Amino acid sequence: MANLGDNLRINGDRLWDSLMEMAKIGPGVAGGNNRQTLTDADKEGRDLFQRWCEDAGLEMGVDRMGSMFARREGTDPDALPVYVGSHLDTQPTGGKFDGVLGVLGGLELVRTLNDLGVKTKHPIVVTNWTNEEGTRFAPAMLASGVFAGMHDLDWAYDRVDAKGLKFGDELRRIGWVGDEDVGARKMKALFELHIEQGPILEAEGKDIGVVTHGQGLWWLEVTLTGKDAHTGSTPMPMRRNAGLGMARMTELVHQIAMSHQPDAVGAIGHCDFHPNSRNVIAGKVVFTIDFRSPHQDILDAMKARFEAEAPRIAEELGLEMGIEVTGHFDPVTFDANCVDAVRNAAERLGYSHRDIVSGAGHDACWVNRLYPTAMVMCPCVDGLSHNEAEDISKDWATAGADVLLHAVLESAEIVE
Repeated sequence: MANLGDNLRINGDRLWDSLMEMAKIGPGVAGGNNRQTLTDADKEGRDLFQRWCEDAGLEMGVDRMGSMFARREGTDPDALPVYVGSHLDTQPTGGKFDGVLGVLGGLELVRTLNDLGVKTKHPIVVTNWTNEEGTRFAPAMLASGVFAGMHDLDWAYDRVDAKGLKFGDELRRIGWVGDEDVGARKMKALFELHIEQGPILEAEGKDIGVVTHGQGLWWLEVTLTGKDAHTGSTPMPMRRNAGLGMARMTELVHQIAMSHQPDAVGAIGHCDFHPNSRNVIAGKVVFTIDFRSPHQDILDAMKARFEAEAPRIAEELGLEMGIEVTGHFDPVTFDANCVDAVRNAAERLGYSHRDIVSGAGHDACWVNRLYPTAMVMCPCVDGLSHNEAEDISKDWATAGADVLLHAVLESAEIVE
């Protein structure tokens, strides 16, 4: 492979301008974005991305899940392509950079190669995966999940949103059903650039996160059933308070996660109280638990401890208890060679960096089941994401895209 050279850098101003132009589509109410999957705003964002890809001389392919694949040809058309990308869809109150940086960073990579007349042996494909967020149509990472064989295409088409609209129908409505079989594409490797969505890189003053693992998760839904009763006239010893049960289990979840530091996390994120009246003791509470760890044995141990100890709390309080698994995926170990390519790129370019575990799920996590994969992360302000106040600096975006460029070229192989 030819020497990459420390002076080979992307155009940070052009990347930033592209990010700001895309952010005009599907504006939120507080400075961010609401470009949920398969909405009219998503279609507009896709159309703009397609125009930019065509202007860069890329050939667009689309699969039956609507994922977009923009190909820059290599000198060896039979060589397996190197893929880059992420997603353009957002949360209802999302930021300008979550996912979008990975897609437009990939496009900027190609634009830079075009500017410099750099050729690669392997084709490079810039990807926009459909419905990574999973907000409108659950679950998250839906299209990459079908690609990786985790979900059936017809099952994905039948997912419905809060209004009862089906994924397949909405994909057809916006005109982005492709003709490629999902998962038919072969890859040499995939690299995904993403904001950290956490506070570690900024707090430690690091430019780049070299993602070595992705956390696995268990999602549990717990139902506690006690007895509705008047808060003023029911003696304390005679209460069957489902809310008290949830409070004690909240502390249990925290203790379990803290006993498996570093990296393990756990929290209760959503709860419904019934009847949810200020002067009625809650007779029923339904709440969700999110356990995550990059280590399978720890992940399973956290779930097992909760399932062993929580029923004792319920029994002590006279409550009935049910636990349902509502989500799960195993931890991810990214490909060692691809991770080394990211680390080598950061060192070659002089960017400060550290190894990091991704606390969120990403399309790369599913693709990693099939092909060598790695991720590049850049900091975000206060670690804030899935929020309209999500923010990064132009320098952070540029550094991430520079590292992405060099890691991809190490795999795609520059031709002299």
